Amino acid sequence: MAQKGVQLDRESFSCSICLDLLKDPVALPCGHSYCRNCIKGFWDGEDQKGIHSCPQCRKTFIPRPVLGKNTMLAALVEQLKKTGLQAAPADLCYAGAEDVACDFCSGRKLKAFKSCLVCLASYCENHLQPHYDVAPLKKHKLVEPSKNLQENICSGHGEVKKMFCRSDQKSICYLCSVEEHKGHDTVSAAAERTERQRELEGSRQQIQQRVQDREKDVKLLQQQVEAINQSADKTVEHSEKIFTELIRLLQKRSSEVKQQIRSQQETEVSRVKELQEKLEQEITELQRKDAELQQLSDTEDHIQFLQNCPSVSALRESTPSSSIKIRPLRNFEAVTAAVSELREKLQDILREEWTNISLRVSEVDVLLQEPEPKSRADFLKYSCEIKLDPNTANRHLLLSEGNRKVTLMEQTQSYSDHPDRFTEYSQVLSRESLTGRCYWEVESRGGYVVVSVAYKNISRAGGKECAFGFNDKSWALYCYPNSYTFIYNNKKTSISGPVSSRVGVYLDHRAGILSFYRVSGTMTLLHRVQTTFTQPLCAGLWVYGCYESTAELCKVE
Repeated sequence: MAQKGVQLDRESFSCSICLDLLKDPVALPCGHSYCRNCIKGFWDGEDQKGIHSCPQCRKTFIPRPVLGKNTMLAALVEQLKKTGLQAAPADLCYAGAEDVACDFCSGRKLKAFKSCLVCLASYCENHLQPHYDVAPLKKHKLVEPSKNLQENICSGHGEVKKMFCRSDQKSICYLCSVEEHKGHDTVSAAAERTERQRELEGSRQQIQQRVQDREKDVKLLQQQVEAINQSADKTVEHSEKIFTELIRLLQKRSSEVKQQIRSQQETEVSRVKELQEKLEQEITELQRKDAELQQLSDTEDHIQFLQNCPSVSALRESTPSSSIKIRPLRNFEAVTAAVSELREKLQDILREEWTNISLRVSEVDVLLQEPEPKSRADFLKYSCEIKLDPNTANRHLLLSEGNRKVTLMEQTQSYSDHPDRFTEYSQVLSRESLTGRCYWEVESRGGYVVVSVAYKNISRAGGKECAFGFNDKSWALYCYPNSYTFIYNNKKTSISGPVSSRVGVYLDHRAGILSFYRVSGTMTLLHRVQTTFTQPLCAGLWVYGCYESTAELCKVE
């Protein structure tokens, strides 16, 4: 009963907001008491409403009451603290569904404070006291409250498990060690714990060292993030400035062309109008003379007519033929054509330079490259969908299967003229430019097939300088019926071994790695190139030898 009374007293002196003993208690007009800081914080949240209330009875106050210290309650709280029972409020001392309950409490059980590995029981603070006062109980092993104490009892003998069988890797009791585990490697649980504790400490040291290493790595990566952001921001700023200057320059040139056109327009119109005015004046004068002559012609007095009539030769001299020479009009359309030509040249420059700029952007990489793939599944992670560009296809090649398959045809195809078209050899390039990590596979049927990668600016016409592998702009694997040959810059490397109708190509543009594989159940490396790629690459195919031969960029999954 005494214990229950104490709990009730604690509830009476607890703040209903923080659920702890009152600190600097204040009383509201409704009679309820709270910690000064608790009610102050509660009311601060209600300030915007303009109405303040009691958290318990919900009575409202307008305006916000002035808080006064409850000195009597404060003294009682201080006296209660001196009893040493400053634990959590009483209702929190009872064991809930997830808590370990005291095995010795009757009625409503309190939370366990400790569990005893010898008694195999859990105790609240009050029932635990004998373990601190009674000499035999002081030797017992106390641990944090545990629900699994019964697991320490041997189900076969009902004894405490104090032994460990290393042969079977399980905890056992002493009787188990002399019966079913007889002859096994058994030690005391304490000895096994010591051994494993030592191993655990070693593992923890390794983990802690790895944590320190990883923290250093994280710090380094954070520095790299900051460096990347700063570099990117600076580059964007400079790029915007340069493009702005280019735009301003174009606008200036546009304004100058416009001004020049208007000036020339004004000059030519002025010249024409000036001459037009002179001619109009001459017309007026001639019309006046014509009127005088008409009047003279109408006179009936012969003598008067003869005296005033000028000679015929004088009349002829005063009426010269037209002396104006008009050139064929050279309109301003020529200027439009010149500006259009400039636009096309700028577009070509931007198109070429954009590829270079894009490549430079993709080359930004602060992390070390991941290891090369080993299995086909690893390669397929980098598989990419590639389609052939009809504008590059030789006229003896027929594209099909969504521009993934090429067939060598006897009759020429009706492709339109295009500067990117191969004219000498039955070759074709992909539409996509390849950077980063890429993997694709080529399936061939029939004659000879060349699997290649090439820069987009490879020659399209001429001699062998436009053939895959016979220049420094392409790398090519020649697939013959019984062998392979790799060719780069007219240098050949023979490759022995069985052949397959399918070849895999792996490209790591940034690392400068190009590898060709024979794909037939397993992947076998045929040839590997380590170089530096200075431009984006295109996948290339060359089919020759016999008509109806095919090569297809496979859909790999």
